[in-house]
Parts: sequence; structure tokens; C-alpha cells
Amino acid sequence: MVESIIHYEGDLHCRVVHGPSKCIIETDAPLDNNGRGEAFSPTDLVASALASCMATIMGIVAKRKGLALEGMEITVRKLMSADPPRRICKLDLHLRVPLPPDHPERTMLETSALTCPVHHSLHPDIEIVLLWEWYGA
Repeated sequence: MVESIIHYEGDLHCRVVHGPSKCIIETDAPLDNNGRGEAFSPTDLVASALASCMATIMGIVAKRKGLALEGMEITVRKLMSADPPRRICKLDLHLRVPLPPDHPERTMLETSALTCPVHHSLHPDIEIVLLWEWYGA
């Protein structure tokens, strides 16, 4: 079990302290929801968690296979619902993988990304769209 402590600092701003590392993340409500948009919103963190979890799981698999994924980049775009209740309705991910398109481990790496714990924890109503871009010699 990992514990984080969230300190509400007022004006829709929070400071999150990760228990084991003492690393700090700040959150702020987005401009379109009464906030200043000066930091990640909580839903931005959800979107970012999905992308970083996919990258981490792919990294674990790549390390096991002796593959280098340094330089991989994932861009995630979050879409919020227009109708109540306010929620994430779509996550678009563009995954740029520094391996050639015909790499023999491509299918395994793509499949591993979908096994990440965050992906399995998200509500099934959230549409997740993946665009894979494989590049390299």
C-alpha cells in the first residue's frame, strides 16, 4: 500500500505529497471549471497516469527483451464530457516508439501497453484511442 497526503491550500489548489518519496505534485482546477489552470488538474493526472503507465509497462517488457525504448514519447489528449456529470469521456494517445515499424516485438509491446494497471482501472465508458507511430531504422 502506498499513501499520499493531499493538502488543500485554498482557491481550488492542492499540494500532493507522495509518502515513500516525499515528491510533491501540485494540482489546480482547470480554467473551464472555476480554476486558475496553474498546474495539472486531477483529471489531467488521470490522463497522464495512463500514458506514463503504458510507457512503464512497455519499458519493463523492453528491458526484459534487451530493447531500448529511450526517446519514446506519448502525447495524451483528454476530452471532458459536455453533459453532466463532469467526467473524462475520451483519451487520445499518440505513441511514438523509436523502433522500426516491422520490429518483431511490435505486437508484444503494443499488447503490453494495454495491460497496464491504469488502463484496467479506468471506467469502460472512457473511450481510449491509440495512434501508434513506429520510427527508426
